[in-house]
Amino acid sequence: VQLEDSGGGSVQAGGSTRLSCKVPTYTDNRVCMAWFRQSQGSAREKIATIDDSGTTTYADSVKGRFTISRDAAKTTLYLQMTSLKSEDTAMYYCAAGASPSQSTVLSSSKYEYWGPGTQVTVSS
Repeated sequence: VQLEDSGGGSVQAGGSTRLSCKVPTYTDNRVCMAWFRQSQGSAREKIATIDDSGTTTYADSVKGRFTISRDAAKTTLYLQMTSLKSEDTAMYYCAAGASPSQSTVLSSSKYEYWGPGTQVTVSS
């Protein structure tokens, strides 16, 4: 199953945009979700996570500028991006995986479902 992500596109530096992603329903399991990004020539970077309890974590590169959130049904994941910089230009991917507890943050290799990616290009 592949997730559906949307949003992104071209944005001016200093501007904002929001990404969204449809996630399968984890009826009987806890779920951890995340956003990753990969710029050309760089390794994939985990930039934000939200565990089953709703606790969030952020990479230093986006802390204070990006906000990860989800709907109450845990079927849609969001990434609000503000104060965008040229170095935020990348392909952004959503990911989700079953979690053993409410507070577990999955390692990158444990995410079962991935979105196809959506390009965000920040121009100055």
